[in-house]
Amino acid sequence: MSRVQPALRVSDLEGSIAFYSTLFGVQPAKRRPGYANFAVAEPPLKLVLLEGEPDQPTVMDHLGVEVQTTEQVNAATARLGELGLSTLVEDGTTCCYALQDKVWVHGPGAEPWEVYVVKADAATLATGADSASAPTSCCTSPME
Repeated sequence: MSRVQPALRVSDLEGSIAFYSTLFGVQPAKRRPGYANFAVAEPPLKLVLLEGEPDQPTVMDHLGVEVQTTEQVNAATARLGELGLSTLVEDGTTCCYALQDKVWVHGPGAEPWEVYVVKADAATLATGADSASAPTSCCTSPME
């Protein structure tokens, strides 16, 4: 099953977790410092919350489509490239506390989209991050 994945940068992570737990009737599937994600069965959705700056409004960080296999990521890469979209592939990268294979594209408004598969859990937020340091960025398309 594929599912859409919006990632929001929120100033009040705990308040946002409480709100989305109530809205979707589920608790976070994963909690880490400055990070939470929800695996919602209906509608099929993976909501990612990334801790932002205090007292700032919530903003869209990026969008994604989570798929089940690397082959699906590769098929999306081929399809998007054939349609003339500029793609950037990241295989074996750590993002959002998970080892992933992914491809990035940008929409007409410069909004970043990723098609990705989670291959395993990871101890750090992002490739090159120190697990003891505070999270600063994740899922930032290198195409930006």
